[in-house]
Amino acid sequence: MIAAKGGAIPFSEFMNLALYAPAMGYYVAGQRRFGAEGDFVTAPELGDVFGQCLARQLAQVFEEIDSPCNILEFGAGSGRLAVTLVNELERLAALPEYYYILETSADLQQRQRQMLTEQLPQHSERFVWLDSMPEQAITGVVLANEVLDAMPVEMFAVDEEGIAQQYLVESVDESFQWNYRPANGQLAEQIGKLKLPAGYSSELNPAIKGWVEMIAQGLNQGVVLLIDYGFPRHEYYHPQRTGGTLMCHYRHHSHCNPLTLVGIQDITAHVDFTAVAEAAIASALDVLGYTTQANFLLGSGLADLLTHADTDDEKITKQQLVKNHEIQLLTSPAEMGELFKIIALGKGIECELHGFTFRDMRGKL
Repeated sequence: MIAAKGGAIPFSEFMNLALYAPAMGYYVAGQRRFGAEGDFVTAPELGDVFGQCLARQLAQVFEEIDSPCNILEFGAGSGRLAVTLVNELERLAALPEYYYILETSADLQQRQRQMLTEQLPQHSERFVWLDSMPEQAITGVVLANEVLDAMPVEMFAVDEEGIAQQYLVESVDESFQWNYRPANGQLAEQIGKLKLPAGYSSELNPAIKGWVEMIAQGLNQGVVLLIDYGFPRHEYYHPQRTGGTLMCHYRHHSHCNPLTLVGIQDITAHVDFTAVAEAAIASALDVLGYTTQANFLLGSGLADLLTHADTDDEKITKQQLVKNHEIQLLTSPAEMGELFKIIALGKGIECELHGFTFRDMRGKL
């Protein structure tokens, strides 16, 4: 592959192949990725609290739209979030007409179908799987939980001579090695605007603008909720964060070497939420809110969920211990509460979204 490309490929192409190459990429090769038996745990896999709070935000959006609403979820993982959302939306009398799942992995589609068929057989006709944006524009909510961090990024280094883009070359023993070439064109222009000092290395996601534009074109009316770990730009490219944010995950261990365990480990980079906001504005979307996961859950009724407990004292104790641990993981600054952010983009929505009433941090973008 590398030889056919002239002996070197940019890191973004390597990352794309490592994650998404047919039959060989991390997300399409069939191994278990999510939960205790996988490589990492996402918020929906911890329990129902995250999805129940998110469902309350969705229900508010549905109330603001005077027409049938749908959900479009990008990369639905194991399907656990879809199960929790539909159960809670049914309890809130706010079920969507259709729940679209845009999933390019055949293996994950199969696992999602199995989970949803087993746990929500009465709603099986609501679920529709897609491998691209639906032909008809969505009215309702678009969800992407931990999707942006898995987009291929370009890695770069700044030195006295300028900006060097990182490439991959194959050595004689067929191992991968780094190679640096001068960055040019739009990539060099984007990195140059960051005004980073010599000795600084990081990454940049060139696909965010086009991806947000695609979502904007496919949204008739509603809200886009993007949930991921990341920072506003001034924190992402902080003077002390000189080594970037790229991380790899394998069996719940994290490291920063993407050239090992190729195809069987996850490769991610944090999200520049300022870039997301800029892309939204350029695509005529409103930036409706930006906050931490902890703040969003508090604004979306987390305290109310704590009052829904079993009436049996022994069950209450067991339930509450499990739920308290889940909430601690979701909201603690030392866990997911501060690092994970939620940004809301919208079209034709005038109300103040509940999830951002506790603390809206748009001013930091």
